[in-house]
Amino acid sequence: MKPARTYRQLDKPHSWQQLGNGKWVAELLQTRLDEWCPKFFGYHMLKLGGLSSELASAQCNIQHQVCVDEENPLHNVIAHPFELPFAEKTFDVCLLAHQLDYCDDPHRLLREMDRVLINDGYVIISGFNPLSLTGMASLLPWRKNNLPWSGRMFTPYRVKDWLGVLNYEVVHHESFAVIPATKYQTCWTWLENSCGGWLSGAGSLYFIVARKRTYPLNPIKRNWQVKRRFSPVGVNFRTKHLDR
Repeated sequence: MKPARTYRQLDKPHSWQQLGNGKWVAELLQTRLDEWCPKFFGYHMLKLGGLSSELASAQCNIQHQVCVDEENPLHNVIAHPFELPFAEKTFDVCLLAHQLDYCDDPHRLLREMDRVLINDGYVIISGFNPLSLTGMASLLPWRKNNLPWSGRMFTPYRVKDWLGVLNYEVVHHESFAVIPATKYQTCWTWLENSCGGWLSGAGSLYFIVARKRTYPLNPIKRNWQVKRRFSPVGVNFRTKHLDR
C-alpha cells in the first residue's frame, strides 16, 4: 500500500474543463449531489477546491455557501486548503470533490476539514477509484503524467478508514461509472443498471457522505441512585432477640 503523503509535485485541476471527461464526471456527481442537498440544514456550507465550487448546490437549504480556491474565478475566499482562515466548528457541510486525489497530504487536509466542521456536520467526498478501468489506465506510461491520471487515487474503503479514525460515520457510499466515457451515454447507463450491484466495486467514481460524531471525554454520571431496602422494625427486633 502506497503511503498517503507524497513529496512530488502534483498537477491539481481547478476546473472540470481541465479533465478530458470532466463534464461527464461533473454531471454524474451533480445528479447525486442534487439528491442529498435537500437533506442538509444549517447556516454555512464550505466548497473546498475549484471542482467543488463549480458544482451547483442551489437546492441546498443552507443559503450561505463559501467557495475556497486559489485559481478558480468562482471562489469567495483565496486560501490554501491546509490553512483555512475560519474559526473552529464554523461550517455545517463541507464538500470535497476530488480533493484527496490531487493532495500531497490527504491526512492533513481531512484534519483541517474536521477542524472547521461542527459536531454532527456532514462531509461529502468524491474521487476516482484506482480499482477500475480509469485507475488501471494510469499504469500506461503515456497517460501517467496527464490529467486525471496524474493524481493519486485512493480506494473508497481506504478513505472510509481515514474517516473512521476521525470519528466519522459513513451514512452513504456509492461507486458508479463502471465504463468510463467522455460524455453521458444512455446505453452505458442502461448496461450498468442492468448489472445491478455486481460491478459496483469496479466503479470509476465513488461518492461518500459521512457525518461527524463527537463523544464526550468524561462519562455522564447518572443523577438517580438506587435506594436501600430497609427491613420492617419487627423483623429487626426479632432478629436481635434471637441473637441474644
